[in-house]
Amino acid sequence: MTTVNDNASTSVEKPEKHLRWLLGPAFVAAIAYVDPGNVAANLSAGAEFGYLLVWVLVVANAMAVIVQYLSAKLGLVTGKSLPELLGERLPRTGRLLFWSQAELVAAATDLAEVIGGAIALQILFDLPLLLGGLIVGVISMIILQVQDRNGQRPFEFVVMALLAIITVGFMAGLVVSPVSWSETAAGLVPRFEGSRTVLLAASMLGATVMPHAIYLHSALSRDRHGVNVEPPRVRRLLTATRWDVGFALVIAGSVNVAMLLLAASSLPGVAGTETITGAHRAIETALGPVIGVIFGIGLLASGLASTSVGCYAGATIMKGLLHVRISLLARRGITLIPALIILAVGFDPTLALVLSQVFLSLGIPFALIPLLWLTSRKALMGEFVNRLPMRVIALLVTVAIVALNLLLIYLTITGQD
Repeated sequence: MTTVNDNASTSVEKPEKHLRWLLGPAFVAAIAYVDPGNVAANLSAGAEFGYLLVWVLVVANAMAVIVQYLSAKLGLVTGKSLPELLGERLPRTGRLLFWSQAELVAAATDLAEVIGGAIALQILFDLPLLLGGLIVGVISMIILQVQDRNGQRPFEFVVMALLAIITVGFMAGLVVSPVSWSETAAGLVPRFEGSRTVLLAASMLGATVMPHAIYLHSALSRDRHGVNVEPPRVRRLLTATRWDVGFALVIAGSVNVAMLLLAASSLPGVAGTETITGAHRAIETALGPVIGVIFGIGLLASGLASTSVGCYAGATIMKGLLHVRISLLARRGITLIPALIILAVGFDPTLALVLSQVFLSLGIPFALIPLLWLTSRKALMGEFVNRLPMRVIALLVTVAIVALNLLLIYLTITGQD
């Protein structure tokens, strides 16, 4: 079985009547922004510091829009994914080294999502974490089977349905939670209050853009729309992509903001919210068991969608850099093993999530810097090359994200609060 739709990469599609039929790839990539790794950071920030860090999530989402649009643009204009373009330009040794770090990043992503899903099943049904991880793996195989057998469009619908469940699950608490909108507006003003807020901001902002989402989005757009050589067709697709990225990341960003507002309004000063289990317990106590169950369902959907997308990204990375294809189901089985081992030996699942996020931070420059470089090359992008304003903005975003990830790693290693 192949991991991508070969027909999509070799044909030119006829223009659709409505732009809405061109939407979808960005919603798959957007799952990276509402994965279990984001939950604890957002809830902890709201519980500890109220509405102070709302601005961080707004800035993070604006950065994500730029990065994901450039990734999709690269795939649409060149007809190749970011891993493929890098694979063509790197020598054999370089390709192997680059693939190694990218593969480890994808594995770390998958580890976090499986553990997050296992925690959700423990919250909902009191299942042992190991059994929960195994169930998450099996269900994700079923989801990936949709892509393997039926192509990308049905897979997009499945992921979009899960995103809808995630949205309801993480935003339902706002219906019964007394949010202060004046304090929310005040939280849009950038500021910090001590080193702990800097650490949380680095966690929320620096780890927002996940490298696997960058690699994957370039392939998703290309595979969905095919290789397009006619400039009018490319311009139409880029217009649709801007709407696609905008819609998808507004939803993802709203979910993240909702989590922070929920914690700020209902969990101020509550201890234990630095872990997902503790945050759920606090939400259930403050807002009732119904909201607690809905939150758990949202977390489960987040884990299932994220781990499926992460596995898809890993296959895209391998195909592009090594020219090796592997069945998504086989890959799912292989990458599930490390997560199950961690759950079996009783390693702290929250600590595993934190360490995976730090490891992911190491992979950010390897994805962002080549993306900016390639989309700014006229020889490659032609008339669709990044203009000077976009180059400047993208450069500033890249520097900010890389710097914040380095800060996150430093603060985590040194244990500064």
